[in-house]
Amino acid sequence: METDPLKTDTMSYDSLGSSQQSPERGASRRRSEDGLAGMSTDGTVLEHALPESDRGLAQHHGHHVLFAGFPGVPGNASVEMEPEGEPFGQYDDFHTIDWQRDLARDRMRHRYIVKKRQTGFFDLVRQFHDAWSGWLCVLLVGIVAGGVAGVIDIGARWMEDMRFGICPEAFWLNKDQCCWSSNETFFEGDNCSQWYSWPEVLGAQHDSAGGYVLAYLCYVVWALLLGLLAVRLVRTFAPYACGSGIPEIKTILSGFIIRGYLGKWTLLIKSVCMMLAVSAGLSLGKEGPLVHVACCIGNIIAYMFPKYGRNEAKKREILSASAAAGVSVAFGAPIGGVLFSLEEASYYFPLKTLWRSFFCALISAFILNSINPFGNEHSVLFYVHHERPWIFFELLPFIFLGVLGGVIGAAFIRSNIFWCRFRKTSRLGQYPTTEVVAVTLATALLAFPNPYSRMPSSELINVLFNDCGPSEGIDLCDYKRNFSSMSQAIETSEAGPGVYTALWQLAIVFVFKFLVTIFTFGMKIPAGLFIPSMVLGATMGRIVGVGMEQLAINYPNWWVFSSECTAGENCITSGLYATVGAAAVLGGVTRMTVSLVVIMVELTGSVSYIVPVMAAVMAAKWVGDALGREGIYDAHIYLNGYPFLDSKEEFDHTSLAADVMEPRNNVPFSVITQNSMTVSEVESMLKETEHNGFPVVVSKESQYLVGFVLRRDLNLALAGARRDGVPGQSLCLFTAVPTGQWSGPPPLQLRRILDLAPITITDQTPLETVIDMFRKLGLRQTLVTHNGRLLGIITKKDVLRHLKHLEVEDLEQVPFH
Repeated sequence: METDPLKTDTMSYDSLGSSQQSPERGASRRRSEDGLAGMSTDGTVLEHALPESDRGLAQHHGHHVLFAGFPGVPGNASVEMEPEGEPFGQYDDFHTIDWQRDLARDRMRHRYIVKKRQTGFFDLVRQFHDAWSGWLCVLLVGIVAGGVAGVIDIGARWMEDMRFGICPEAFWLNKDQCCWSSNETFFEGDNCSQWYSWPEVLGAQHDSAGGYVLAYLCYVVWALLLGLLAVRLVRTFAPYACGSGIPEIKTILSGFIIRGYLGKWTLLIKSVCMMLAVSAGLSLGKEGPLVHVACCIGNIIAYMFPKYGRNEAKKREILSASAAAGVSVAFGAPIGGVLFSLEEASYYFPLKTLWRSFFCALISAFILNSINPFGNEHSVLFYVHHERPWIFFELLPFIFLGVLGGVIGAAFIRSNIFWCRFRKTSRLGQYPTTEVVAVTLATALLAFPNPYSRMPSSELINVLFNDCGPSEGIDLCDYKRNFSSMSQAIETSEAGPGVYTALWQLAIVFVFKFLVTIFTFGMKIPAGLFIPSMVLGATMGRIVGVGMEQLAINYPNWWVFSSECTAGENCITSGLYATVGAAAVLGGVTRMTVSLVVIMVELTGSVSYIVPVMAAVMAAKWVGDALGREGIYDAHIYLNGYPFLDSKEEFDHTSLAADVMEPRNNVPFSVITQNSMTVSEVESMLKETEHNGFPVVVSKESQYLVGFVLRRDLNLALAGARRDGVPGQSLCLFTAVPTGQWSGPPPLQLRRILDLAPITITDQTPLETVIDMFRKLGLRQTLVTHNGRLLGIITKKDVLRHLKHLEVEDLEQVPFH
């Protein structure tokens, strides 16, 4: 999926709450090089804890030292503030958060609250609120996500049926609800007296040639209108509402900032447009976008709780639980949603997040089940009940389906990435509306003649998953059977001509869906990939299942059949093959394993068939990994150039930190000296560079490392000092006292924003160790030293660029910049 770096969303991902962040003001003490100073665990020195010699240096130099001011705080004031009260700069767009700093700030905030609880009743209440605020937050997320998903499911089913007809007496009812409202106890086929097809509304006979042409025309026109409306809403109001959203969610959960991606406009437009896109008959699903919608809900609700809204690392705990709720409401699979968040989506997943994710998924599934958008007694999307157990020898065809699923998944990923890259690099990307209209038109024109491609994807999956019963009237169930009793076992019987016709139609559907999904996934509309992948797998599996069924009928004396199949009864369940095939292709496309198996079991309600699904999913992953290591979501992450360091990848090169760090080849390094640069010189450096932070050294000659200061904190400090009248000739001090005699304006003390304990490594550190540090510590950057002297800096993007360079051997092709 492409992502436009447009920032038109009125509620940005980071600006819903306070526009500034604050460091912790803790009580921990650490011995510094200049004496005893108060320092928070993230290395930020606290002004009020500095020695008296730091606060006023008149007795030493005849001048006062001005402390860095912040908005609303006088430059020379020593202020006691609560941990969340001191304003610091927000993260910039398309930047990585500092996990260690944010988690340290939360620990200091918690200590402050615990310490203050003994001072009064309200502080005690505040501590209790802080303790259960996380559970309350995920409770609200689950309630809202379940309600929104119910509305989306109801709206999507209504608009899907509107392609075929309308209920004149109550136009707001879909086809099933319209027929339920009638007094008829039985109606022929899919028709009932209350439901009118569009040819009947227009005065034509439904079964006539003119009626077919009118139905065809109405189907195409309705699809074009819905597709056009969806893409225009996305382009006009929320450019980030396109695509699946899962690649971006994975990137955001890894610590990346994409402003506006989880905002209110994205939530609203994606919720509406996914209904429009699905109802247009395009080869896409709403299950992936529901994860994005749930994360938008989690992001918005998180700002109701400052503990999460003002701390990006803590906010991602809520987003992980929201992702679990999204899968829970998409498939009716709460446990699968938790495992999906753990296996596929989340980067940082502590044990308490696991519990809260489970609770959030439970609440969302309960709310959706209470709404009952599908109007049945089952809480699963595709309820399946097979009469016969699977046979041991069937593991071979199940594994064969897994191999086919891995091949199909790898082929789809390569084809889709090729097309998306072509879209990004050609003029086609400049005309997203035209592309959506063209694909919608082609899909509608080609889908309508085939009854299996014409029906909604979820309905097709349901038909393929279930066995043929006595009352089934479709070609796929045209067997030469003689049912004398509705309760008797289904006898073995040869396939009639309708079955072979249906198999040819399903084969055409498979090729058609595979090709059209390649062009659809990545367009500028909400587009999920779960349902299209399941359609491909279910179609393939049902064809293989019918083939196995006919083998058992025509060759009953084979040893594999004679020992297991009772004479006169069918022992092969073709619907089970469709279920296994759907899991195989979905596993080949996404490379999910444990979570996918649990989702499929919860999706169908058939726990007894978990072993065939497991076998097929593992085979699909092995074959898919052999043909290409990346799943579809990881492939789109790399295509868009997001700085995502996959924890599942292995590194087998012999590079060192010196090979990755910047700058190299004796290129000048932007550093700040601890006590010899003026305010004007620091401001000039900020204007000339775009670095997120600057190392502070003793001097430019020695390059001995003192600490690290963030750009956003330095900008705020200098802006506050300028408002307080600090001249540009004042020295910027990152030490306790200036060295030597200073006769100019009073120096500006900036030590309070200096991190005296930055993560450092030596230039000979193996790159494998560096990668592990970035993965497990969530680092934003690390400094490289040699014998205490600063050599360079390594960021996550530097690591990704180097890894890509090792693969392609051409740095110019690397998208990270």
